[in-house]
Amino acid sequence: MKELPSYIALVESFRRLPGVGTRSAERMASAVLEMSKDDAMSFADSIVQAKNRIRKCKNCGLYCEDDLCDVCKDPSRDHSLCLVVVSPKDATAFESVGTYNGVYHVLGGLLSPAKGIGPEALALDTLKYRIGEEGIQEVIVATSPTLEGETTALFLAKVLEPMHVKVSRLGYGLPAGSSLEYADALTLSRALEGRKTL
Repeated sequence: MKELPSYIALVESFRRLPGVGTRSAERMASAVLEMSKDDAMSFADSIVQAKNRIRKCKNCGLYCEDDLCDVCKDPSRDHSLCLVVVSPKDATAFESVGTYNGVYHVLGGLLSPAKGIGPEALALDTLKYRIGEEGIQEVIVATSPTLEGETTALFLAKVLEPMHVKVSRLGYGLPAGSSLEYADALTLSRALEGRKTL
């Protein structure tokens, strides 16, 4: 049977998503084809609406639909405590724990000389500005315990040292080489409690 060009294009679109292989993309494409036309249009519209409405908070980098996210706007949060994460989805993992009440800062990546990612690719200037302007007293580095995560954490500690801010690192509970987005709530909670000064 001849492959349909529009089906192939749909499969290829799903394959662009992280962690989606050919088989998964084919299953997703088939699921879309099995939807009613109204459901498929609603699905497509939700993607378009998300792309049009959702942006990064100009302060911390979390996703929001306004200039500032709910965390940055919330006066009940501890604005002297800042958890530095790699991506907004890492912050979502900590929010699900329900024990962290500080603010966040999204780096937007990890240092990786092998991949050509240097300090200029990270949101470091914004972080330094926030420390001075918002009175942040402690920065908790929440990068995954991988080679790039550890390198980034040590680099941050060195860069922030002249700013006289406490820089700590997530503690026990996270196995080396693991990813934060897959850690359970108890593990993340213990890692926060057991953080160490860098």
